[in-house]
Amino acid sequence: MKNKLKIWHISDTHTFHEMLTIPENIDVVIFSGDCSNPREPLPNSFEVLKFLKWFGELDIKYKIFVAGNHDTSIEKRLVVSTDFIDNGIIHLYDDEVIIEGIKIWGSPYTPSFGFGWAFNRDRAKIYKVWEQIPEDTDIIVTHGPPKGILDISYDKDRNLEMCGDLSLKKRIRQLNPKLVCFGHIHNMNGVINQGYVRFADHNTIYSNGSVVTDGKFGQINNNGNIFELSK
Repeated sequence: MKNKLKIWHISDTHTFHEMLTIPENIDVVIFSGDCSNPREPLPNSFEVLKFLKWFGELDIKYKIFVAGNHDTSIEKRLVVSTDFIDNGIIHLYDDEVIIEGIKIWGSPYTPSFGFGWAFNRDRAKIYKVWEQIPEDTDIIVTHGPPKGILDISYDKDRNLEMCGDLSLKKRIRQLNPKLVCFGHIHNMNGVINQGYVRFADHNTIYSNGSVVTDGKFGQINNNGNIFELSK
């Protein structure tokens, strides 16, 4: 019996999932949001259902899905729980699952921006979502990043800013999970957000699994991140 789980983390495929190379010998695949593009829920649902069919057919035992701000058809319930169950997918929506002794908690929520996106919460109130994360969580899966970690983007004036969530960062530091998976903020104009990082003062691995680059949709820039975690 293996004492480790091999995890493949991907995010922000934006309909280009079929360009990915599927790694071998993966135990768990984690998707952390934005498989689709349109804000309008009905056309969005067609893209989400196509992704779920592909995701469900992967030769990987455990498949975990957390929605993102582009996945409007899930928030509007045009894509429902049976669509995930029928495809053999674990859909985490502010809840948890335990896989071979590893507790995984996931949420789609990100701080509000723009208009018409899914799963947005006021930045001053979103901490209430993170308060739900159990103390003994091993892996946290969110769509958006914690503040200051693989989260560099441009503001409306084209200045670089860290746009992750500070309250999420604080909660992660309280819990010290083994792995935090997110996406939302892509690579862009020479800025690299995709990849993973670990800091000297705590053991958590932070993974931005986004696979597209802003301004270059139609191709992918990487194949996600792979980790091995002890059970």
